Amino acid sequence: MPVFLLRRVLATLPVLVVVALIVFLMLRLAPGDPAAAIVGATGTAEDIARVRADLGLDDPMPVQFVRWAGQMLQGDLGESFFMKQTVVTLIAQRIEPTLSLSAMTLVMTILIAVPLGVIAAWRHGGWLDRALMGFSVLGFSIPAFVIGYCLIWLFAMHWQLLPVQGYVRFGDDPLRWLRHLIMPAVTLSIIYVALIARVTRAAVAEAMTEDYIRTARAKGISEVRVLMRHALANAAVPIVTVIGIGVAMLIGGVVVTEAVFAIPGLGQLTVDAVLSRDFPLIQGITLFFSVLYMLINLAVDLSYLLFDPRIRY
Repeated sequence: MPVFLLRRVLATLPVLVVVALIVFLMLRLAPGDPAAAIVGATGTAEDIARVRADLGLDDPMPVQFVRWAGQMLQGDLGESFFMKQTVVTLIAQRIEPTLSLSAMTLVMTILIAVPLGVIAAWRHGGWLDRALMGFSVLGFSIPAFVIGYCLIWLFAMHWQLLPVQGYVRFGDDPLRWLRHLIMPAVTLSIIYVALIARVTRAAVAEAMTEDYIRTARAKGISEVRVLMRHALANAAVPIVTVIGIGVAMLIGGVVVTEAVFAIPGLGQLTVDAVLSRDFPLIQGITLFFSVLYMLINLAVDLSYLLFDPRIRY
């Protein structure tokens, strides 16, 4: 087990280096000049040159990368070109809405998808199974922003049950916090409910054909215990894996959903940074999401210790 843990942790380090290098090069090689955007349309060539020198954009790219990597290793992600605040401060200010939306979506998805997949596998070939397959196709086919606008029209504009846009911090008003996050969380969860429920159905249906299921039933064990204690427990590895993949996909979905519902989180901050070509902010947010993604994958790998006894020895 210690070797397994060490190998998984060490495997994340080169991935982080490659991600940092790719992000740095993509921003530097993309068309456009952030210095020109800073000085505006009335700026002269001398103004642009002065801003480029102040920002260090005239230095060779290897020098810029080494300088940025050295600052990053010290926990300094730089300062935003336009907002004149450190990237760490901006991320800290916007992280609560993103984490709240992601956590609510994840909890909602697991509570709905896993039982739905288990029941569909139990009634394999029945109407519920066919309905789940149809819902999966529908969930994968409709973009998140389309679902979001439909929910806004129905629940906010037509029925006027929920707020259209915005965000309220949990510490200020928990009830309003919940009301503002229901529609964005439902918007995001539909796709992941379809994905996780379908994988759960397939994994549990395969487990139901094993000999230990027939043995458990022959012993007179209740069907609920057979499903939960034997079938679902032995099908947990692929389910946990796809949940981890779904959480990673959630990072991209948050960007679109926050833009639709005007939630001031990291997704909206990313859009603003890209539109203004704010190099330090884009690099910092992308690196933060990359580290978060790798930590999620690491947590999924470590969860195998609970479900796969072969790894423990």
